[in-house]
Amino acid sequence: MRILIATDAWKPQVNGVVRSLESVARALREFGAEIEFLTPQGFATVPLPTYGEIRLALASRGAVSKRLEGAAIDHIHIATEGPVGFAARRYCLRATRPFTTSYHTRFPEYIAARTRIPEAITYALLRRFHNAGSGVMVSTASIADDLNKRGFQRLMRWSRGVDHSQFSPAKAATIDLPRPVFLYAGRLAPEKNVEAFLALDLPGSKLVVGDGPSRRTLEASYPQAHFIGTQGSDALAVLYASADVLVFPSRTDTFGMVLLEALACGLPVAALPVPGPLDVIGTSGAGVLDMDLRAACLAALEIPRGKARAHALTFTWAKSARQFLDNILLAKATSPLGLASRPGLFG
Repeated sequence: MRILIATDAWKPQVNGVVRSLESVARALREFGAEIEFLTPQGFATVPLPTYGEIRLALASRGAVSKRLEGAAIDHIHIATEGPVGFAARRYCLRATRPFTTSYHTRFPEYIAARTRIPEAITYALLRRFHNAGSGVMVSTASIADDLNKRGFQRLMRWSRGVDHSQFSPAKAATIDLPRPVFLYAGRLAPEKNVEAFLALDLPGSKLVVGDGPSRRTLEASYPQAHFIGTQGSDALAVLYASADVLVFPSRTDTFGMVLLEALACGLPVAALPVPGPLDVIGTSGAGVLDMDLRAACLAALEIPRGKARAHALTFTWAKSARQFLDNILLAKATSPLGLASRPGLFG
């Protein structure tokens, strides 16, 4: 089967969506699937307002349609709700081609955190975007339940995996900071709630990996924390394996790839009991979930690193790829006719 994945999130972006798509594509090839990507590469781009590190493709309907019409593709999966995703969706609707989508990011909450746009408006737009497809893949049961209540249809579970050889306790090295080392890894933006971590009264050191629009403000407000910017996967694995606790303060993530990466390196997690951590950590004992984040951080210090690693071993990219492929086969088998007659969104 030849599958085309249309995505606005792509290199040089460093985030969980890009890492997930690259990893699942490699695993899908082991099942005999051929994967192609339609990405912003090859299109002119403009910076995303308030977040210049992300570039939005100026992907016209005609240009995207030309690329898709010339490709011998068995199925189209639309991974993101950006310009590339919208153009691919329009093509599928006009060509009456079944397609699936995935819900990676809680844009309504992110947009509301940066603007005055109510979440209800953005959810209405996303609902129309996704409900036009034959299935929308979501990473956790918590997110599926939430979207179901909001009127999203044909929801399918698609979990994630982690590379257990790349992210391993064997990567441990010495961190020249007072112990214990509490690590944050991720985007530095308002919706990530990083300040909830940085404001905690904790022993030892706070190490912050990542970049984003909030970095300068956070550095100025919390000079005692150590900000080291974005790190590649290999360097990040060393930090995970060498720190004492991963602190995950976000309330808005749909999954949290860094949770699995940290656990695979034997790093216990401290997080809030919200979707993402509730699904990944759950009752495994590999982390501590508490609305009192400080209490969670201190309690996580007592978790054996082997317990964190053992839980991570239950998540594999092979399982994720099989789930993704099964979802596509089910969507193709049950896709209703007359796809193009469904309500459109922006044409």
